Amino acid sequence: MPQSQNNQLALSIGLTAKTNQLCLGLESGAADILELVTPTTAELLMWWFGEDMVLARSGLNFHTGQKQAILNAIVAHEVLGHGHAHWTLLDLYKACAPDALLTGTRLNEVAQAKHAHPKYCFKMATGTGKTWVLQALMIWQLLNKTAALAEGIDDARFTRQFMVVAPGLIVYERLLDAFCGKLIENGNGSRDFASSDIARFADLFMPDTHRDAVFAFVRGNVCNKNEIGLKATGNGMIAITNWHLLNEGDVAEDVEEIEALGAPLDPQQVINAVLPLTPGRATGNSLDVLDRRYARGNVLEFLAGLPELMVFNDEAHHIHEFKREGESTEVEWQKSLSKIAATKGRRFVQVDFSATPYNDVGAGKTKRKVYFPHIVTDFDLKSAMRAGLVKSLVLDRRKEIGALPLEFKAERDEQGNPALSEGQRVMLRAGLKKLRKLETDFARIDPTRHPKMLVVCEDTTVSPLVATFLQDQEGLNEDEVMLIDSGKKAELGEKDWAPVRQRLFSVDQHATPRVIVSVLMLREGFDVNNICVIVPLRSSQAQILLEQTIGRGLRLMWRDDEYTDLKHENRERINAGQEPDSLLDVLSIVEHPAFQSFYDELIQEGLAGTTGDGMDDTSATGDVIAAELREGYEAFDFGIPFILQEADEVRDHHALDLTTLPVFTAMTVAQLTGLLGKGDTFISQDLQSATLFGDYRVDGAVMNVGGYNEYLSRLTRRISQALSEPVPKGNKVATHMAKPYLQVNTAELTGWLDDYIWTQLFGATFNPLDDENWRVLLLQPVVDHMTKVFAVALLESEQKHITGQTEVHLRRLSEMPRLMMRESHSVEVSKCIYTRLAWPARNGGLERAFIHWAQADTEVQAFCKISENRHTFARLRYVKDDGLPAFYSPDFLVRTAGAVYLVETKAQQQTIHPNVQRKLKAALAWCERINGLSIEQRGGAPWQYVLLGEDVVKDWQAKGARLADLLDFARLRPLAHASQQTSLSF
Repeated sequence: MPQSQNNQLALSIGLTAKTNQLCLGLESGAADILELVTPTTAELLMWWFGEDMVLARSGLNFHTGQKQAILNAIVAHEVLGHGHAHWTLLDLYKACAPDALLTGTRLNEVAQAKHAHPKYCFKMATGTGKTWVLQALMIWQLLNKTAALAEGIDDARFTRQFMVVAPGLIVYERLLDAFCGKLIENGNGSRDFASSDIARFADLFMPDTHRDAVFAFVRGNVCNKNEIGLKATGNGMIAITNWHLLNEGDVAEDVEEIEALGAPLDPQQVINAVLPLTPGRATGNSLDVLDRRYARGNVLEFLAGLPELMVFNDEAHHIHEFKREGESTEVEWQKSLSKIAATKGRRFVQVDFSATPYNDVGAGKTKRKVYFPHIVTDFDLKSAMRAGLVKSLVLDRRKEIGALPLEFKAERDEQGNPALSEGQRVMLRAGLKKLRKLETDFARIDPTRHPKMLVVCEDTTVSPLVATFLQDQEGLNEDEVMLIDSGKKAELGEKDWAPVRQRLFSVDQHATPRVIVSVLMLREGFDVNNICVIVPLRSSQAQILLEQTIGRGLRLMWRDDEYTDLKHENRERINAGQEPDSLLDVLSIVEHPAFQSFYDELIQEGLAGTTGDGMDDTSATGDVIAAELREGYEAFDFGIPFILQEADEVRDHHALDLTTLPVFTAMTVAQLTGLLGKGDTFISQDLQSATLFGDYRVDGAVMNVGGYNEYLSRLTRRISQALSEPVPKGNKVATHMAKPYLQVNTAELTGWLDDYIWTQLFGATFNPLDDENWRVLLLQPVVDHMTKVFAVALLESEQKHITGQTEVHLRRLSEMPRLMMRESHSVEVSKCIYTRLAWPARNGGLERAFIHWAQADTEVQAFCKISENRHTFARLRYVKDDGLPAFYSPDFLVRTAGAVYLVETKAQQQTIHPNVQRKLKAALAWCERINGLSIEQRGGAPWQYVLLGEDVVKDWQAKGARLADLLDFARLRPLAHASQQTSLSF
């Protein structure tokens, strides 16, 4: 994109450059932005984007486009907007793209009243996770406002009042699912919060310490469109509605009347002037319509009365101005928005999300896109395609379609009744042929994947004709075709619509319907993954409609890691102008030749490709095959032991017989008393120099024992720890003890000490409370004597016994009955539970050599390559170099006559990485633990761990050595002290 002053996206370009500069080093916690934001925001940024947390969450992270959108918003609103009493779109331009204000009409445009508040638009392609960005920004606002209020600060940049606006019913329902969870079947409208995005992806959205607060806020403060202003909420609100609720389009504007005496008024106009609300349903003035108008006025009044509000507009291209007869006009919803914002100043924030934030202006060759002026981030369809975040796009250029006449609309008779044209029938048959091929090929590798075809019709008179054609002439059953248009809910009613909606949104999980026919209702918010074929039977040439139509099928269907290489190769082939090798995550557009010019730009940039009749003879899944369990696989299976419960060693103590304990004879009580000072003198002088207790040696303040009871408490703690840790030397204070010997029954020990002091310590009755006698107990000889006496007594009274038994469960690799792999990067094997084993398409040479070596070595009885994606239970826990916990999967399991080996193969330079060394310690500790079990419990031979560098493998292979000999030679030997990293994931 040229970075010129005339660029319509100059604000996005300038803000992104500023943001990226401030965020250099963010992953390691060294970015400038961390010093410019609140502590709450800094904590969230490190949680979302810090390298340690990103690695710990594995695949659950924001992608590049989402990350840029979140960072740009925080910089624009929190950093650049800090310290400004007013913060408008014009101010943002001055901070990020001042030169853009000097060109064209941009200055006049952004200075308008409707932009006189914080206003941000996120240009993000369909299928790239706009809702996650929305929820992250809401959590950022909520936690910051909560923290500020807790400190007595009213920070105008943050709020707890939110409204999320959807363009229509489909998106509205999707947003309720995202925040509140899916509807519970027969639950009378209640929702399962555990199925909401906020709950399911809590590990991504917020640190543990904030989850309860966020969950409580969301569950208690979400209002649907019928509850806004009526539901009691707690110090905040998340109102979810569609723009129709706030649309005032049916309210007539005040127009100055001009009297024209030469043209008398029509009688009906006179009646309308006198009786503006004519009775009767036919005139739109039924009671329910009037009720809705009244309620809408109350909602507007309520929202306008709020002191602050952040509005999120999903699919925001609906809410901006449009041109009619050359005159620019704001849509009605935008007028309502302006009224709501009028009294709030910078405390009203507008955040727009759209894949298509522009208006089509002009016609024919002069037609162009005019983008919204407040776009602050740009992650377009091209960027998403390059990153592999959406399906690849191909045009189906069949000969029969290429020969179609340029007439592509439905035919109509003299009465205007429509009928499908021959061209439309050809396109439908071509799409259905593609769908049937995908269904057959996909079922071979995964019968649970059900590709779908979407037909987009020109209007609601054509869509029933399509459904009839598919059923009557193409042999589809009634349940295999689903007809959805914008009047469907009104036609069915709320009760009958619910199961239709449920069926529509769960099409991915079911074989039927196979074809979905729609007009406009599914242009936005229809977020399913399995749309693989789109047949656009529409007459509009608007670019925005085209992009929205394509957007319905862009979401990925094959997200598993084993298909990543194949999809990457597809993108490379499309980029090179070649047909893809497979149709996994490829969206096929059966387009009329008249509209193919829309795709030229994508094709020229290598982002869209074409397929022809030749693909009919090629598998839609490329060379992906399923490796099944072989017959007699049990002989080659591996059972990995998991310790569910270990036997416990319990220590009990008999009650002590105090009469048998030795008395203190080194000095008499009188002699000890002579060593003491009195009262404060004793405490301030003697105790400051004395070292009586090992863990309270340092200063007199710590040793200012306030009385006899406190003395007993400290002595109890000292004795319970003396048996497990040495007394600290020097002047260090033991602030805590990790492994106290006596963790329970300390009250009994205190009682024994008290009785011993009164009756046995000095061989006669001793009253510690008489005349401050207890002070003699603080002297070093007395403390040493009591500590030694009770330590010996406790040890002698100790009894050890084992309770329970070790419970072990074996998880077998055969629990996964099949592995998906590419035929070109796999080989048939005979000593494995699966018929084939695969290696990575990129940098997989070492694994390939190992598989062939193991297959050829007669001393190897069985082996298997562990699939990280399928054998998820075969993972070791370890602690990384930075102190954070992590998992890893060994590459292979190998069994010989003498051992079972966990084998990790690494490129030579990787073997010395600190985390690899930590993995070694974790693996060795696990093997030691498992080998401590009985033979029956661990499933046979002992377990060993082997790390093999590439050079060692090549060297031993070149000498003709056996793999089994190398494994025995290279196995890790036990360490003197096993690490504590000893548990396998279960």
